[in-house]
Amino acid sequence: MTISAQIDQIRGRMDAAARSCGRDPASVKLVAVTKTVSVDDIRGAVAAGVTILGESYMQESIPKITALSETPVQWHFIGHLQSKKAKEAVRYFDLIHSVDSVKLAAALDRNAAKINKIQDILIQVNAAGEISKSGLDPDAVMGVIEEISRFSHVRIKGLMTLPPFFDEAPERVRPYFAALAALRERIEEKKIPDVLMEELSMGMTGDFETAIKEGATMVRIGTAIFGARP
Repeated sequence: MTISAQIDQIRGRMDAAARSCGRDPASVKLVAVTKTVSVDDIRGAVAAGVTILGESYMQESIPKITALSETPVQWHFIGHLQSKKAKEAVRYFDLIHSVDSVKLAAALDRNAAKINKIQDILIQVNAAGEISKSGLDPDAVMGVIEEISRFSHVRIKGLMTLPPFFDEAPERVRPYFAALAALRERIEEKKIPDVLMEELSMGMTGDFETAIKEGATMVRIGTAIFGARP
């Protein structure tokens, strides 16, 4: 199948998943994950209607963003981000999904201030407590958000998680998605100044329909659009 056909198929599945739980399909955004994808293939995805592109590695993403600078898309950073890369992150990305510490948020805040930008971020939550993955322990999230909310040049827009991978049984991830949605509700109830809980970034190729049914507002899809990659 062509990239365009793959995207049409994914959007159809997204819409069906949203409708199955009484949600407006327009409430769920597709983030096309373009890690290792060529500029030409990215152009094909944009021509097929993709408006949000997700990258995981700073060194790889900057040449692509530069090459596509005239293309009307948003760029989201979805990989692990080191504080030393904060300068590049605020320069090139509209939304950073993977903020997992006050230290990183402070670095983003300092660098965003230098270019007079308010940097939108999501807080990454390690919903399953996996040692191999980044993200905050759910019990630590509230305190970290309260600290980050005091910064003047970053704006928390929601939460992100990367749950365990269950290739044969995507329904097994449902409790982790449900837990993130419940955490968002608890944060909203606190009414922390300047903290928005608009976004839940969760769900990938193997489990995005389950994520949508549990409240995802962004799903990060790569393999189902561009095929398997190294």
